[in-house]
Amino acid sequence: MSSFGYSLRKVLVNLTIILALSALLGYLFLKLYLPMYTNHGETVSVPELTGYTFDEVKSKLEDAGLQYEVSPDSAYSTEAKPLAVLKHIPASNTLVKNGRKIYLTLNARNAPLLKMPNLVNTQLKNVQEILANMGLERGDIVYVPDIGINVVLEQKYRGQNIPEGADIPKGATIDLVVGDGLGNQILQVPNMLGLEESEAEFVILGSGLRVGQKIYMTNDTVPAGRVFSQTPQAGSQVKTGEIIELWVSKESN
Repeated sequence: MSSFGYSLRKVLVNLTIILALSALLGYLFLKLYLPMYTNHGETVSVPELTGYTFDEVKSKLEDAGLQYEVSPDSAYSTEAKPLAVLKHIPASNTLVKNGRKIYLTLNARNAPLLKMPNLVNTQLKNVQEILANMGLERGDIVYVPDIGINVVLEQKYRGQNIPEGADIPKGATIDLVVGDGLGNQILQVPNMLGLEESEAEFVILGSGLRVGQKIYMTNDTVPAGRVFSQTPQAGSQVKTGEIIELWVSKESN
């Protein structure tokens, strides 16, 4: 055999050996080393965490062999408990590696403060959208005699009038005083002078009028708790639903 043929056969044998070893090493890498390195097959299903409190979630994740990290960007929902999970990534039922970190978004402990919008003189049909866009809830609607039908006359929070721009927690319930459209009747303002504050309010409401601002001042001639002035004055002609302001005597310091 010529030296050329012998050398060629030797090259081919060596090449075959190299290819065989490469194939073997590739197989061992794919089937043995890589699965061991990546814990192939050791997956965990992410449990449902939404709505659970943070303490409950920690326990569930520890039992599943998963870690967690709380997102610094919390959100707020009136329907969830404080510090409850609002969402998480990856989502529930996702298959992940054992020890995978789950990112949590928690409900804020306290409701963020909003600026109260102005609903007065707004049609009731538009109020729901305004409140919803602000993250507020519509509460009770109280109809009173007024020429403006379904027009908001007062906005209240926890029984008190709340002015535009006042701080109010997100999710707060706003009650509304609304005109019934029957306020074109002419009435005569009753005389509240000398009446006790609660009695004067009863007379005003019973007359188809509304109680407005009450100013408390010391008065040397009128006992504390009684009305000593009013606007409009007694006998004035006004429309149904007109606001009556009262000056009430208070005790001197």
